[in-house]
Amino acid sequence: MASSLGRMGLVYYKTDYTNRTVVKEFILIAFSELHHLQVFLSVFILLSYIICVTGNIIIIILIKIDPLLYTPMYLFISAFAVLEIIFVTVTLPNLLDNLISGNNSMSVLGCFTQMYVFNGLGITECYLLAVMAFDRDLAINNPLHYSSIMKKKLCFTLAVVPWIVGFTISFLTTLFTARLNFCGPNQINHFFCDVGPLQTLACSDLFVSKVAVFLSAVFSIVLSFIIIIAFYIHIIITISKIKSVDGKKKAFSTCSSHLTVASLFFGTTIIVYATPIDTQFDKFLALIYTVLTPLLNPFIYTLRNKDVKSAVRRSRVLIARILT
Repeated sequence: MASSLGRMGLVYYKTDYTNRTVVKEFILIAFSELHHLQVFLSVFILLSYIICVTGNIIIIILIKIDPLLYTPMYLFISAFAVLEIIFVTVTLPNLLDNLISGNNSMSVLGCFTQMYVFNGLGITECYLLAVMAFDRDLAINNPLHYSSIMKKKLCFTLAVVPWIVGFTISFLTTLFTARLNFCGPNQINHFFCDVGPLQTLACSDLFVSKVAVFLSAVFSIVLSFIIIIAFYIHIIITISKIKSVDGKKKAFSTCSSHLTVASLFFGTTIIVYATPIDTQFDKFLALIYTVLTPLLNPFIYTLRNKDVKSAVRRSRVLIARILT
């Protein structure tokens, strides 16, 4: 009995008061049911990870070496690029290991650590996107005082606060989830340790944990989304008052990239985390905001951004001069 449970990732405890099994590791099912797509998924995720990390590193380097990009907007974009690199690194290497080698087990400590970091980064991204919306709103609605308001100290504070808020909220959510009793089964129907699938495996009452997760979703995803919507309503009202068509296009072009990224990210996270219904499709939706959205973000910020494209051309000229 004890040996078979051990192979299943469970430990059998017998005391004077109770006999029970306790989970010592979790098994990530991931996409094991899609046998015929394992190779395709492995190649797609590997290429997505490489492109995402490389693309964001290029953005960070461009912003670092080009003096014309030393502005608050690009400070936030570089902070967002760093966040994206860490965000995909938390989940995708483990998923690749699962798909390629079949290593689908994760210790309890490793599972909750991954959940804490992933959720912390996700909430950080929500509020960093809100900060970027505030920056665009201030630039469009108060351009004369923008430089005097968005000084280096304020920019640094606005870039750091989302990290503090994100990992504080994630700590509380992780704490309430970790206090649940997990006595089996230990198979998580997901490709990473996420709070919803973990809760379904708990043997104890979920009320407090469910309330904590719901409040976390409200104060992170929903609240930041409402803040972004409010800023963009203000931006749209201001742009609508501009008489020239070229003026309207120029004003909106400064925030189109951010609006696209925010729409992609919140479109899926609200469905997965801010709705009370858990579905079997959550892990497929999670692929969008853990793989597809980070993959597209570098292209959105380069292909749709004139300043970044100009910086790329200037860097090419500089490199050519150095080589010749």
